[in-house]
Amino acid sequence: MELFAEQLAGVVDVCAHDGLFDIGFYSDPSPKPLMVKYHTAISTLHGLYRCCYDLGSQSQIISMREFGRIVREYYQEHRRLLPWRVPEANGSFDVYKILVSEIMLQQTQVKRVVPKYQAFLRQFPDIGSLADAPLADVLIAWSGLGYNRRPKYLHDAAKKLVLKARPWSIKDLTACKGIGYNTAAAVLVYAYNQPHIFIETNVRSVYIHHFVALGSDTVADKELVPFIEQTLDYKRPREFYWALMDYGTHLKATIGNTATRSQQYAKQSAFEGSRRQIRGQILRALSQKPMSLRELRQRIQDQRVPDVLSSLEAERLITRPRTCYMLAR
Repeated sequence: MELFAEQLAGVVDVCAHDGLFDIGFYSDPSPKPLMVKYHTAISTLHGLYRCCYDLGSQSQIISMREFGRIVREYYQEHRRLLPWRVPEANGSFDVYKILVSEIMLQQTQVKRVVPKYQAFLRQFPDIGSLADAPLADVLIAWSGLGYNRRPKYLHDAAKKLVLKARPWSIKDLTACKGIGYNTAAAVLVYAYNQPHIFIETNVRSVYIHHFVALGSDTVADKELVPFIEQTLDYKRPREFYWALMDYGTHLKATIGNTATRSQQYAKQSAFEGSRRQIRGQILRALSQKPMSLRELRQRIQDQRVPDVLSSLEAERLITRPRTCYMLAR
């Protein structure tokens, strides 16, 4: 219970006059920026209490101050130099480039994304060039990253967003198919340095490791939100999330993926022999030339080829104007 008291001392100020809790990032000496209604704060404190009371010696819980120090120091010593973290000449970040990186990074390792991201932006340097490009060109540029719905979603999003005034909003982004709240919030954090709460795999890994009981394997994202709210650097959210990403990657490499204890975790099926593999093979083949069903079956020895072709056609990734299949234009 001493730890619980330390948690409260580090993050909570009671505002007696207006009945609100002012909860902010502990390291910020200026007036705390986030005002949360009483019932929300009570829910937050209940989560802290439940963790500190129930977990005892089996918990990985540390104080908010210690957590911030660990993440900050790791980032200062081991920050990754990634192309989407490089600002424009004027010091700003291009929201289009950030969007491309976030879509590419979904379920794909950073080392695979970096060369593809750089090549993609050489071909489509701005949102206008992507919006105007044939889908076939986008699919070819994306080849090798997998999850082939993503480039189509990105292409469709570009056609919508090119018409929107900047800065984009959460509403602008989530109106595009394939872009959920977490992706939209991440884009705005990295592009505009706006202090949004979002959760993805690395974020889950970090907060589950430090604030959830060992042995607990049904952690919901909503249980992590209060901890993120209380540790987020509201003045420097962009750098704060970069630090979380790098530290989360470090934890996965050293102790394993603690995000497997999340309710949102779903083990990725094996790629070898999967429908995903066949989809990629078909799209790569059609990037070379249109092909008939017979030609594709000769090239890809799998009885599922016709069924996968039907799926790709239904998703409008390919077309069959006559007897041959081709990439959608």
